[in-house]
Amino acid sequence: MFYHLLKHVLLGPLLRLLFRPRIEGLENIPAEGAAIIAGNHLSFSDHFLMPAILKRRITFLAKAEYFTGPGVKGRLTAFFFRSAGQIPVDRSGKDAGQAALREGLGVLAKGELLGIYPEGTRSHDGRLYKGKVGVAAMALGAGVPVVPCAMVGTFEIQPPGQKIPKIRRVTIRFGEPLEFSRYAGMEGERAVLRAVTDEIMYAVLNLSGQEYVDRYAAEVKAEEEEARKKARRKTR
Repeated sequence: MFYHLLKHVLLGPLLRLLFRPRIEGLENIPAEGAAIIAGNHLSFSDHFLMPAILKRRITFLAKAEYFTGPGVKGRLTAFFFRSAGQIPVDRSGKDAGQAALREGLGVLAKGELLGIYPEGTRSHDGRLYKGKVGVAAMALGAGVPVVPCAMVGTFEIQPPGQKIPKIRRVTIRFGEPLEFSRYAGMEGERAVLRAVTDEIMYAVLNLSGQEYVDRYAAEVKAEEEEARKKARRKTR
């Protein structure tokens, strides 16, 4: 109930008023039945802008840190994210991928929309990074279509580190659904998962127009952070 209150009364109308999102390809979202919405991830605002313009409810897999903050603020944040349709996923440890897979398949089994950011983390520089194969495993495991999505302009309104977004118009594009029935029963084959993921990311790239980097975002972030640490040590 609180999800619909946020979407239709409290938060949704405010977001649509402030950011006036241009929406393209909304007809590509299935009117019913399970499907995955796979998009780029440029900003913290992405979590709220896309659900605000969809007619159907969508559930996102979100990092567990949003749900485990200390004190009253942490509890309120966790309540808000759960109410907004977010499911916590622990991204640490060797079982993180399987946990996300189980949660995602559970949402799809109920015939709902599942939102996924295949890059696994927000882009720190506005570029599109290599997708992780979890999105392919879920699509093949559940036998559902994948709708590519591109958020355009959200990096400019709220880049990493900026808490309050700038008020500026954004664009949200949805591409034609991708279906992978030709790979039915092959979700255990790594090469197939990679091929399906790359096809999804190529569709997102065509919608977003971003520069593409054929590496995982988390790896690049870690390397750049290490380089900054070394530079700071040299200047001491």
